[in-house]
Amino acid sequence: MNVTHLECALCGLRHEANTLQNLCITCGKPLLVRYDLEKAAETLTPESLKTRESDLWRYREVLPVVDEANIVSLGEGMTPLFKTDRLAATLPIKVDLYIKDEGQNPTQSFKARGMTAAISMAKELGVTKLAVPSAGNAAGALAAYAVLAGMEANIFMPADTPRANIVECQQTGANVTLIDGLITDCGKIVAERKDEMGWFDVSTLKEPYRVEGKKTMGYELYEQFRDMRHETEGKSDEDSVSRLSSPVSRLLPDVILYPTGGGTGLIGMWKAFDEMEQMGWIGSERPRMVSVQSETCAPIVRAFHAGERFADEFENASTVASGLRVPKCIGDFLILDAIRASNGTAVTVTDAELTAAVAEIGALTGIFTAPEGAACLPALRKLIADGLVNEGDSVVIFNTGSGIKYLEAFEDQ
Repeated sequence: MNVTHLECALCGLRHEANTLQNLCITCGKPLLVRYDLEKAAETLTPESLKTRESDLWRYREVLPVVDEANIVSLGEGMTPLFKTDRLAATLPIKVDLYIKDEGQNPTQSFKARGMTAAISMAKELGVTKLAVPSAGNAAGALAAYAVLAGMEANIFMPADTPRANIVECQQTGANVTLIDGLITDCGKIVAERKDEMGWFDVSTLKEPYRVEGKKTMGYELYEQFRDMRHETEGKSDEDSVSRLSSPVSRLLPDVILYPTGGGTGLIGMWKAFDEMEQMGWIGSERPRMVSVQSETCAPIVRAFHAGERFADEFENASTVASGLRVPKCIGDFLILDAIRASNGTAVTVTDAELTAAVAEIGALTGIFTAPEGAACLPALRKLIADGLVNEGDSVVIFNTGSGIKYLEAFEDQ
Protein backbone atom coordinates (compact mmCIF):
# COMPACT_ATOMS: atom_id res chain seq x y z
CA MET A 1 0.00 0.00 0.00
CA ASN A 2 1.25 3.46 -0.91
CA VAL A 3 -1.19 5.48 1.22
CA THR A 4 0.67 7.56 3.78
CA HIS A 5 -2.17 9.49 5.44
CA LEU A 6 -5.35 11.48 5.01
CA GLU A 7 -5.06 15.25 4.85
CA CYS A 8 -7.61 17.99 5.35
CA ALA A 9 -8.08 19.80 2.06
CA LEU A 10 -8.42 23.16 3.83
CA CYS A 11 -6.33 23.27 7.00
CA GLY A 12 -3.88 20.51 6.07
CA LEU A 13 -4.27 18.57 9.33
CA ARG A 14 -2.94 15.03 9.03
CA HIS A 15 -5.31 12.14 9.83
CA GLU A 16 -4.66 8.42 10.09
CA ALA A 17 -5.37 6.50 6.91
CA ASN A 18 -6.39 3.11 8.33
CA THR A 19 -9.42 4.22 10.33
CA LEU A 20 -12.98 5.03 9.30
CA GLN A 21 -13.36 8.80 8.99
CA ASN A 22 -15.64 11.34 7.39
CA LEU A 23 -14.46 14.95 7.67
CA CYS A 24 -11.57 16.83 9.25
CA ILE A 25 -11.83 16.64 13.03
CA THR A 26 -10.78 20.30 13.34
CA CYS A 27 -12.52 22.27 10.57
CA GLY A 28 -15.08 19.83 9.18
CA LYS A 29 -13.79 20.03 5.60
CA PRO A 30 -13.08 17.12 3.19
CA LEU A 31 -10.21 14.72 3.72
CA LEU A 32 -8.00 13.71 0.78
CA VAL A 33 -5.89 10.57 0.47
CA ARG A 34 -2.14 11.14 0.18
CA TYR A 35 0.31 8.63 -1.28
CA ASP A 36 4.00 7.89 -1.39
CA LEU A 37 4.13 8.80 -5.06
CA GLU A 38 7.84 8.09 -5.39
CA LYS A 39 7.12 4.52 -4.37
CA ALA A 40 4.00 4.34 -6.55
CA ALA A 41 6.01 5.47 -9.58
CA GLU A 42 8.31 2.48 -9.26
CA THR A 43 5.61 0.20 -10.65
CA LEU A 44 2.90 2.53 -11.96
CA THR A 45 4.31 3.82 -15.24
CA PRO A 46 2.76 4.67 -18.59
CA GLU A 47 4.52 1.62 -19.98
CA SER A 48 3.18 -0.73 -17.28
CA LEU A 49 -0.40 0.27 -18.08
CA LYS A 50 -0.22 -1.30 -21.53
CA THR A 51 -0.60 -4.80 -20.12
CA ARG A 52 -3.08 -4.11 -17.32
CA GLU A 53 -6.80 -4.73 -17.03
CA SER A 54 -9.07 -2.18 -18.66
CA ASP A 55 -10.97 -1.02 -15.57
CA LEU A 56 -10.02 1.81 -13.22
CA TRP A 57 -8.27 -0.53 -10.79
CA ARG A 58 -5.41 -0.55 -13.29
CA TYR A 59 -4.19 2.47 -11.29
CA ARG A 60 -4.10 0.47 -8.05
CA GLU A 61 -0.84 2.05 -6.80
CA VAL A 62 -2.71 5.36 -6.41
CA LEU A 63 -5.94 3.89 -5.09
CA PRO A 64 -6.49 3.30 -1.38
CA VAL A 65 -7.42 -0.40 -0.99
CA VAL A 66 -4.73 -2.51 0.72
CA ASP A 67 -6.10 -6.03 0.22
CA GLU A 68 -7.26 -6.59 -3.36
CA ALA A 69 -9.76 -9.14 -2.03
CA ASN A 70 -11.76 -6.16 -0.74
CA ILE A 71 -12.19 -4.58 -4.16
CA VAL A 72 -15.88 -4.36 -5.07
CA SER A 73 -16.04 -3.88 -8.82
CA LEU A 74 -18.46 -4.12 -11.72
CA GLY A 75 -15.82 -3.33 -14.35
CA GLU A 76 -16.07 0.46 -14.18
CA GLY A 77 -13.73 2.88 -15.88
CA MET A 78 -11.79 3.22 -19.15
CA THR A 79 -14.80 4.77 -20.85
CA PRO A 80 -14.42 5.76 -24.49
CA LEU A 81 -13.22 9.16 -25.64
CA PHE A 82 -14.99 9.97 -28.90
CA LYS A 83 -13.70 12.52 -31.40
CA THR A 84 -16.80 14.31 -32.67
CA ASP A 85 -15.91 16.01 -35.95
CA ARG A 86 -19.52 16.47 -37.11
CA LEU A 87 -20.46 18.16 -33.85
CA ALA A 88 -17.29 20.26 -33.95
CA ALA A 89 -18.23 21.44 -37.45
CA THR A 90 -21.24 23.27 -35.98
CA LEU A 91 -18.95 25.53 -33.94
CA PRO A 92 -17.83 28.93 -35.25
CA ILE A 93 -14.12 28.05 -34.95
CA LYS A 94 -12.15 24.90 -35.59
CA VAL A 95 -11.42 22.91 -32.45
CA ASP A 96 -10.74 19.26 -31.78
CA LEU A 97 -13.84 18.25 -29.85
CA TYR A 98 -14.12 15.07 -27.79
CA ILE A 99 -16.81 13.54 -25.61
CA LYS A 100 -15.75 11.36 -22.69
CA ASP A 101 -18.79 9.11 -22.36
CA GLU A 102 -19.22 8.19 -18.71
CA GLY A 103 -22.69 6.83 -19.48
CA GLN A 104 -20.95 3.59 -20.48
CA ASN A 105 -19.98 2.85 -16.88
CA PRO A 106 -21.89 0.31 -14.77
CA THR A 107 -25.15 1.88 -13.52
CA GLN A 108 -24.83 4.21 -16.54
CA SER A 109 -22.95 7.08 -14.91
CA PHE A 110 -19.61 8.32 -13.63
CA LYS A 111 -20.87 7.73 -10.08
CA ALA A 112 -19.79 4.10 -10.45
CA ARG A 113 -16.17 5.27 -10.26
CA GLY A 114 -16.61 6.88 -6.88
CA MET A 115 -18.68 4.08 -5.43
CA THR A 116 -16.31 1.29 -6.38
CA ALA A 117 -13.59 3.05 -4.37
CA ALA A 118 -15.82 4.09 -1.47
CA ILE A 119 -17.53 0.72 -1.05
CA SER A 120 -14.25 -1.18 -1.40
CA MET A 121 -12.76 0.90 1.41
CA ALA A 122 -15.92 0.55 3.49
CA LYS A 123 -15.57 -3.22 3.15
CA GLU A 124 -11.90 -3.07 4.10
CA LEU A 125 -12.72 -1.01 7.19
CA GLY A 126 -15.57 -3.23 8.35
CA VAL A 127 -18.63 -1.16 7.45
CA THR A 128 -21.96 -3.01 7.15
CA LYS A 129 -24.48 -0.15 6.76
CA LEU A 130 -24.25 2.79 4.38
CA ALA A 131 -26.31 5.92 3.81
CA VAL A 132 -26.28 8.59 1.13
CA PRO A 133 -28.30 11.59 -0.02
CA SER A 134 -28.53 11.64 -3.79
CA ALA A 135 -30.04 13.48 -6.73
CA GLY A 136 -30.19 10.16 -8.57
CA ASN A 137 -27.13 8.53 -10.11
CA ALA A 138 -25.05 8.26 -6.93
CA ALA A 139 -27.96 6.40 -5.34
CA GLY A 140 -28.10 3.88 -8.18
CA ALA A 141 -24.38 3.30 -7.97
CA LEU A 142 -24.39 2.94 -4.17
CA ALA A 143 -27.26 0.45 -4.32
CA ALA A 144 -25.44 -1.73 -6.86
CA TYR A 145 -22.04 -1.74 -5.18
CA ALA A 146 -23.49 -2.12 -1.69
CA VAL A 147 -25.45 -5.24 -2.62
CA LEU A 148 -22.37 -6.66 -4.32
CA ALA A 149 -20.46 -6.11 -1.06
CA GLY A 150 -23.27 -7.52 1.09
CA MET A 151 -23.98 -4.20 2.78
CA GLU A 152 -27.18 -2.42 3.70
CA ALA A 153 -27.85 0.68 1.59
CA ASN A 154 -30.03 3.52 2.89
CA ILE A 155 -30.82 6.12 0.27
CA PHE A 156 -32.52 9.50 0.60
CA MET A 157 -33.60 11.26 -2.59
CA PRO A 158 -35.79 14.22 -3.52
CA ALA A 159 -39.29 13.04 -4.42
CA ASP A 160 -38.92 14.46 -7.95
CA THR A 161 -35.74 12.49 -8.68
CA PRO A 162 -35.99 10.87 -12.13
CA ARG A 163 -38.12 7.75 -11.85
CA ALA A 164 -35.44 5.51 -13.39
CA ASN A 165 -33.09 6.26 -10.51
CA ILE A 166 -35.71 5.42 -7.91
CA VAL A 167 -36.69 2.13 -9.56
CA GLU A 168 -33.03 1.20 -10.06
CA CYS A 169 -32.36 1.51 -6.32
CA GLN A 170 -35.49 -0.37 -5.33
CA GLN A 171 -34.69 -3.22 -7.70
CA THR A 172 -31.17 -3.60 -6.32
CA GLY A 173 -32.31 -3.99 -2.74
CA ALA A 174 -31.76 -0.53 -1.25
CA ASN A 175 -33.92 1.12 1.39
CA VAL A 176 -35.25 4.16 -0.45
CA THR A 177 -36.78 7.23 1.23
CA LEU A 178 -38.15 10.09 -0.88
CA ILE A 179 -38.05 13.59 0.59
CA ASP A 180 -39.99 16.72 -0.33
CA GLY A 181 -36.97 18.95 -0.78
CA LEU A 182 -33.50 19.13 -2.31
CA ILE A 183 -30.42 16.97 -1.96
CA THR A 184 -29.24 19.26 0.85
CA ASP A 185 -32.39 18.39 2.80
CA CYS A 186 -31.67 14.71 2.25
CA GLY A 187 -28.13 15.26 3.49
CA LYS A 188 -29.42 16.80 6.71
CA ILE A 189 -31.48 13.69 7.42
CA VAL A 190 -28.50 11.40 6.91
CA ALA A 191 -26.37 13.57 9.20
CA GLU A 192 -29.05 13.59 11.91
CA ARG A 193 -29.71 9.85 11.87
CA LYS A 194 -26.41 8.19 10.96
CA ASP A 195 -25.04 7.75 14.49
CA GLU A 196 -28.29 6.39 15.89
CA MET A 197 -28.74 3.97 12.97
CA GLY A 198 -25.11 2.91 12.67
CA TRP A 199 -24.77 4.17 9.10
CA PHE A 200 -21.52 5.25 7.48
CA ASP A 201 -22.16 8.44 5.51
CA VAL A 202 -20.86 8.21 1.95
CA SER A 203 -22.09 11.66 0.89
CA THR A 204 -20.09 13.52 -1.74
CA LEU A 205 -16.73 14.55 -0.22
CA LYS A 206 -17.91 13.67 3.29
CA GLU A 207 -15.72 10.58 3.11
CA PRO A 208 -12.26 10.45 1.52
CA TYR A 209 -12.62 7.75 -1.12
CA ARG A 210 -15.25 8.60 -3.73
CA VAL A 211 -12.94 11.29 -5.09
CA GLU A 212 -10.22 8.65 -5.49
CA GLY A 213 -12.41 6.70 -7.89
CA LYS A 214 -13.41 9.85 -9.76
CA LYS A 215 -9.82 11.00 -10.21
CA THR A 216 -9.20 8.07 -12.55
CA MET A 217 -10.97 10.08 -15.26
CA GLY A 218 -7.88 12.28 -15.28
CA TYR A 219 -5.53 9.31 -15.59
CA GLU A 220 -7.62 7.94 -18.44
CA LEU A 221 -7.52 11.24 -20.31
CA TYR A 222 -3.74 11.14 -20.10
CA GLU A 223 -3.64 7.62 -21.53
CA GLN A 224 -6.14 8.34 -24.27
CA PHE A 225 -4.45 11.56 -25.37
CA ARG A 226 -1.04 9.88 -25.23
CA ASP A 227 -2.27 7.12 -27.50
CA MET A 228 -3.76 9.63 -29.97
CA ARG A 229 -0.51 11.57 -29.92
CA HIS A 230 1.46 8.47 -30.83
CA GLU A 231 -0.94 7.66 -33.65
CA THR A 232 -0.74 11.21 -35.01
CA GLU A 233 3.03 11.39 -34.79
CA GLY A 234 3.19 8.34 -37.01
CA LYS A 235 1.43 10.21 -39.82
CA SER A 236 2.84 12.73 -42.24
CA ASP A 237 -0.36 14.73 -42.59
CA GLU A 238 0.51 18.30 -41.58
CA ASP A 239 -3.01 19.03 -40.40
CA SER A 240 -2.90 16.09 -38.01
CA VAL A 241 0.41 17.21 -36.59
CA SER A 242 -0.83 20.78 -36.15
CA ARG A 243 -3.55 19.49 -33.85
CA LEU A 244 -0.87 18.67 -31.33
CA SER A 245 0.87 22.03 -31.48
CA SER A 246 0.06 23.34 -28.02
CA PRO A 247 2.06 22.26 -24.94
CA VAL A 248 -0.92 20.82 -23.09
CA SER A 249 -2.52 18.98 -25.99
CA ARG A 250 0.53 16.78 -26.38
CA LEU A 251 -0.40 15.06 -23.11
CA LEU A 252 -3.78 16.42 -21.98
CA PRO A 253 -6.61 18.42 -23.54
CA ASP A 254 -6.42 22.20 -23.57
CA VAL A 255 -9.91 22.61 -22.11
CA ILE A 256 -12.13 20.36 -19.98
CA LEU A 257 -15.81 21.23 -19.59
CA TYR A 258 -17.31 19.53 -16.58
CA PRO A 259 -20.97 19.68 -15.46
CA THR A 260 -20.77 20.55 -11.80
CA GLY A 261 -23.11 19.55 -9.01
CA GLY A 262 -21.02 18.35 -6.09
CA GLY A 263 -17.93 18.73 -8.27
CA THR A 264 -16.11 15.59 -7.15
CA GLY A 265 -15.11 14.68 -10.69
CA LEU A 266 -13.46 18.03 -11.35
CA ILE A 267 -11.71 17.93 -7.98
CA GLY A 268 -10.59 14.37 -8.59
CA MET A 269 -9.11 15.09 -12.01
CA TRP A 270 -7.23 18.07 -10.62
CA LYS A 271 -5.79 15.79 -7.95
CA ALA A 272 -4.85 13.23 -10.59
CA PHE A 273 -2.95 15.81 -12.64
CA ASP A 274 -0.95 16.78 -9.55
CA GLU A 275 -0.15 13.14 -8.83
CA MET A 276 0.92 12.54 -12.42
CA GLU A 277 3.26 15.51 -12.31
CA GLN A 278 4.83 14.26 -9.09
CA MET A 279 5.38 10.86 -10.70
CA GLY A 280 7.01 12.48 -13.72
CA TRP A 281 4.32 11.70 -16.28
CA ILE A 282 3.50 15.32 -17.15
CA GLY A 283 4.88 18.78 -16.55
CA SER A 284 3.24 21.72 -14.85
CA GLU A 285 0.85 22.52 -17.71
CA ARG A 286 -2.81 21.93 -16.99
CA PRO A 287 -6.05 21.94 -18.98
CA ARG A 288 -8.25 24.95 -18.43
CA MET A 289 -10.97 23.62 -16.15
CA VAL A 290 -14.50 24.89 -16.82
CA SER A 291 -17.36 24.37 -14.40
CA VAL A 292 -20.75 24.21 -16.12
CA GLN A 293 -23.93 24.78 -14.11
CA SER A 294 -27.60 25.48 -14.65
CA GLU A 295 -28.67 29.12 -14.64
CA THR A 296 -31.20 28.22 -11.95
CA CYS A 297 -28.67 26.47 -9.68
CA ALA A 298 -25.26 28.07 -10.03
CA PRO A 299 -23.49 28.51 -6.68
CA ILE A 300 -20.01 27.87 -8.14
CA VAL A 301 -20.50 30.20 -11.10
CA ARG A 302 -21.78 32.96 -8.85
CA ALA A 303 -18.90 32.58 -6.40
CA PHE A 304 -16.30 32.42 -9.19
CA HIS A 305 -17.41 35.66 -10.80
CA ALA A 306 -17.72 37.34 -7.40
CA GLY A 307 -14.12 36.45 -6.59
CA GLU A 308 -15.14 34.32 -3.60
CA ARG A 309 -13.34 31.19 -2.42
CA PHE A 310 -16.45 29.65 -0.87
CA ALA A 311 -19.90 29.48 -2.44
CA ASP A 312 -23.04 30.50 -0.60
CA GLU A 313 -26.07 28.24 -0.88
CA PHE A 314 -28.08 28.94 -4.02
CA GLU A 315 -31.63 29.88 -3.10
CA ASN A 316 -34.65 28.21 -4.74
CA ALA A 317 -32.47 25.87 -6.76
CA SER A 318 -34.19 24.11 -9.65
CA THR A 319 -33.21 22.46 -12.93
CA VAL A 320 -34.32 19.54 -15.04
CA ALA A 321 -30.72 18.30 -14.88
CA SER A 322 -31.08 16.72 -11.44
CA GLY A 323 -27.36 16.15 -11.01
CA LEU A 324 -26.79 19.90 -11.26
CA ARG A 325 -29.42 20.68 -8.64
CA VAL A 326 -26.92 20.94 -5.78
CA PRO A 327 -27.41 24.32 -4.09
CA LYS A 328 -24.47 23.92 -1.70
CA CYS A 329 -21.43 21.64 -1.95
CA ILE A 330 -18.81 21.01 0.70
CA GLY A 331 -15.98 20.97 -1.86
CA ASP A 332 -16.77 24.44 -3.21
CA PHE A 333 -13.33 25.88 -2.42
CA LEU A 334 -11.57 22.95 -4.10
CA ILE A 335 -13.57 23.47 -7.29
CA LEU A 336 -12.95 27.21 -7.30
CA ASP A 337 -9.25 26.79 -6.53
CA ALA A 338 -8.82 24.39 -9.47
CA ILE A 339 -10.68 26.65 -11.89
CA ARG A 340 -8.57 29.66 -10.97
CA ALA A 341 -5.26 27.80 -10.88
CA SER A 342 -5.90 26.47 -14.39
CA ASN A 343 -6.97 29.84 -15.84
CA GLY A 344 -10.37 28.29 -16.37
CA THR A 345 -13.81 29.71 -15.80
CA ALA A 346 -17.38 28.91 -14.76
CA VAL A 347 -20.44 29.33 -16.97
CA THR A 348 -24.20 28.78 -16.82
CA VAL A 349 -26.70 27.56 -19.38
CA THR A 350 -30.49 27.47 -19.32
CA ASP A 351 -32.61 24.34 -19.07
CA ALA A 352 -33.89 25.02 -22.58
CA GLU A 353 -30.32 25.14 -23.88
CA LEU A 354 -29.19 21.95 -22.21
CA THR A 355 -32.24 19.89 -23.18
CA ALA A 356 -31.95 21.06 -26.80
CA ALA A 357 -28.28 20.08 -26.71
CA VAL A 358 -29.18 16.48 -25.83
CA ALA A 359 -30.97 16.13 -29.16
CA GLU A 360 -28.23 17.96 -31.08
CA ILE A 361 -25.47 15.80 -29.66
CA GLY A 362 -27.52 12.66 -30.24
CA ALA A 363 -28.25 13.54 -33.88
CA LEU A 364 -24.58 14.19 -34.68
CA THR A 365 -22.77 11.61 -32.53
CA GLY A 366 -25.23 8.85 -31.64
CA ILE A 367 -24.61 9.46 -27.93
CA PHE A 368 -27.74 9.88 -25.79
CA THR A 369 -26.29 12.17 -23.15
CA ALA A 370 -27.59 13.06 -19.74
CA PRO A 371 -28.86 16.65 -19.56
CA GLU A 372 -25.88 17.48 -17.32
CA GLY A 373 -23.36 16.40 -19.94
CA ALA A 374 -25.28 18.08 -22.74
CA ALA A 375 -25.05 21.37 -20.84
CA CYS A 376 -21.40 21.50 -21.83
CA LEU A 377 -22.20 22.10 -25.52
CA PRO A 378 -24.02 25.46 -25.15
CA ALA A 379 -21.43 26.33 -22.51
CA LEU A 380 -18.68 25.72 -25.08
CA ARG A 381 -20.39 28.01 -27.57
CA LYS A 382 -20.49 30.76 -24.94
CA LEU A 383 -16.79 30.28 -24.20
CA ILE A 384 -15.96 30.58 -27.89
CA ALA A 385 -18.06 33.76 -28.17
CA ASP A 386 -16.18 35.22 -25.21
CA GLY A 387 -12.77 34.31 -26.65
CA LEU A 388 -12.04 31.79 -23.90
CA VAL A 389 -11.65 28.83 -26.27
CA ASN A 390 -9.32 29.36 -29.20
CA GLU A 391 -8.86 28.09 -32.73
CA GLY A 392 -7.09 24.72 -32.65
CA ASP A 393 -7.78 23.96 -28.98
CA SER A 394 -8.48 20.39 -27.96
CA VAL A 395 -11.68 20.34 -25.91
CA VAL A 396 -13.19 17.53 -23.86
CA ILE A 397 -16.84 17.52 -22.86
CA PHE A 398 -17.72 15.14 -20.04
CA ASN A 399 -21.00 13.33 -20.48
CA THR A 400 -21.52 12.17 -16.92
CA GLY A 401 -24.35 9.73 -17.54
CA SER A 402 -26.86 8.15 -19.88
CA GLY A 403 -29.90 10.08 -21.04
CA ILE A 404 -32.01 6.97 -20.54
CA LYS A 405 -32.19 7.86 -16.84
CA TYR A 406 -33.94 11.19 -17.57
CA LEU A 407 -36.93 10.38 -19.76
CA GLU A 408 -39.17 12.81 -17.85
CA ALA A 409 -36.93 15.65 -19.01
CA PHE A 410 -37.97 15.04 -22.63
CA GLU A 411 -41.72 14.53 -22.22
CA ASP A 412 -42.58 17.93 -23.70
CA GLN A 413 -40.32 17.55 -26.71
